Amino acid sequence: MMLTKRTLLAAVSALAMTITAGFADAQEKLGVVATTGMIADAAREVGGDLVEVRALMGPGVDPHAYRQTRTDIVAMANADVVLWHGLYLEAQMEEFMQGLEGEGNVVAVAESLPKNLLLGHDNYEDKYDPHVWMNPNLWSRVVLNVRDVLISVQPESEATFRANADAHLEELEALAQYTTRVLSSVPAEGRVLLTAHDAFNYFGSAYGFEVVGIQGISTESEAGLQRVSELVEMLVARDIKAVFVESSVSDRNIRALIEGAAAQGHEVVIGGELFSDAMGEDGTYEGTYLGMIDHNATVIAGALGGDVPAKGMNGLLY
Repeated sequence: MMLTKRTLLAAVSALAMTITAGFADAQEKLGVVATTGMIADAAREVGGDLVEVRALMGPGVDPHAYRQTRTDIVAMANADVVLWHGLYLEAQMEEFMQGLEGEGNVVAVAESLPKNLLLGHDNYEDKYDPHVWMNPNLWSRVVLNVRDVLISVQPESEATFRANADAHLEELEALAQYTTRVLSSVPAEGRVLLTAHDAFNYFGSAYGFEVVGIQGISTESEAGLQRVSELVEMLVARDIKAVFVESSVSDRNIRALIEGAAAQGHEVVIGGELFSDAMGEDGTYEGTYLGMIDHNATVIAGALGGDVPAKGMNGLLY
């Protein structure tokens, strides 16, 4: 049964009396709730001082497995705009979010991307890989979608939203140029990115890397012993010396690979921790989209033999 906003408001009315919507101190600002940190960052960049943004999923949170809480429901019911990703990223929330879409300004900002730019999902024939933020040029299209949603809700601020979006798109273009430069410095034979799950396929497509994930696109899938054994053999046979952990996924399987390779006399190190489905800590450079991708590109290129500045594109990496 599809949920309506009226039903949700009734269900949480008692809770709403004790929990603020988070926008009380900014009554003249547009209240925006975003599911992921990446979308929240886009909304802050485009909205500027005219919006107050809350992200439901913070650093280290896996969006594939996340379920809405009662507090989340209150926040979304009181928001002026709700932005979610779509493309089956928020798999456990999808039915709930689709139920809200007909009841106000609730938009899946990645769902309308041109299908010819999307990669197929490895588990679902009729769905697409949702990790589009791994390619800054593709993410720019999501930023434009966020801009258009904000304009539709508050058209009197259109000029400001457009100016802010244009400025951020220039930053994303500079980011795309930087990532292309440092990643192209990795020797061709070393362009193999092995991580915990398949979050980096858009990255691989954009920069010419072979991407190998122990788990599938969704972290809900489990890696079996046969899969781990096959990857150990690949590490040894191809003399791959660095693998990567992810901030929002357990490192258990990665460490199993390292131990398996060591048992065969092949040393593999952790090349670094990457931000895959969530950004860095709030208030840090890595806690922004620019910092997230700057970090990933710099760490990957550096670990695999590329030429990178020590502190990244803007000299801000920790």
